[in-house]
Amino acid sequence: MKFIHISDVYLGIQPETNADWAGKRAKEIEDTFIQVLQACNERDVDLLLIAGNLFAKSPEVADFEWLDEKLQTLTKTRTIIVPGHADYLEADSEAASYRFRSRTVLLPAGRTTNAYLRGINTCVTGFGYAKPEYKGRILEGIEPGRAGAINILIGSAGDKNHMPFDKEVVARKAFDYVALGHYHRPIHILKNRIAYSGSPEPVLHTDQGRHGYIFGEITDDGTNISFTPIAKRSYVTIEVTLRTDITAETVKENLEEQLMKMGQDNIYTIVFRGFAQNEYLPDLTRIKNRFDVYDVVDLTITKADEELLLAENQNNIMGRFIKEMHDSVNIDEKIRNKALRYGMEALIMAGDKK
Repeated sequence: MKFIHISDVYLGIQPETNADWAGKRAKEIEDTFIQVLQACNERDVDLLLIAGNLFAKSPEVADFEWLDEKLQTLTKTRTIIVPGHADYLEADSEAASYRFRSRTVLLPAGRTTNAYLRGINTCVTGFGYAKPEYKGRILEGIEPGRAGAINILIGSAGDKNHMPFDKEVVARKAFDYVALGHYHRPIHILKNRIAYSGSPEPVLHTDQGRHGYIFGEITDDGTNISFTPIAKRSYVTIEVTLRTDITAETVKENLEEQLMKMGQDNIYTIVFRGFAQNEYLPDLTRIKNRFDVYDVVDLTITKADEELLLAENQNNIMGRFIKEMHDSVNIDEKIRNKALRYGMEALIMAGDKK
């Protein structure tokens, strides 16, 4: 039995609403979901597992109607959906009673249920959200739903407010696979047995790294899964170290060259470190016009910062460190500046001024 496992798609979300690319990102997230459906057809997949948070909010009937139309393009694949904390379904909502025309099963919210798919001898058991939080250890109490069948556990779970669980307890269950949602990055908890798929497309600027879907196959020999990257975009952080011997124009040229190599499809956070020659960072207007820049973070230390830190910390480790570095006349200036920067950053981050 072949399956694809996704979660945390967040259809309808519009990341960075104030950014120039906000509307484009919403469409890209939708397009990547459609691409997952195409992969189901291309890879002859039997089952699509959606482990929570398909939508960015509690869905309405119109949302399910749109989804139903898309799922009808699947030529062979059956679909199992479980509501998550973002797209929870209240039991008395109109959407909760929606009847899909496609070969789709929406597991009821607020209780443990299962769906047996006779054609592929597979039983999928899960717990859907009827409210935003469940603090109980629900997954640990769920058992496989059908003897003699392929058994899969599905749920959106992991932190203290969203069905916390002990992976060792769940691993002892006789499930052939546990399809998890809630975290936006893929996490392989137990080899070929328990995994978070992560979001197919990143939805927050903190969602760095790979994004895609899990493809799996369950045979008489067991379960085997692999990760397939599919995201159209990546959030990438680039760190730039300023030095007193490099001009602002050179910094910009080097940064622009680096961005060109990494591509224009990414959304960048640029972090400046090191010693700034004055109070101002290099002008990035040209770069922002060519690339999508989410944020520019200033972690530089200016001469004024250094003098202020020395004046405020004369009698503690910060002040003694700065003074000692200044008094080290036999050290090369580049090495001194680098050591001074690293030391000051470390002391500031650690809050150690004793």
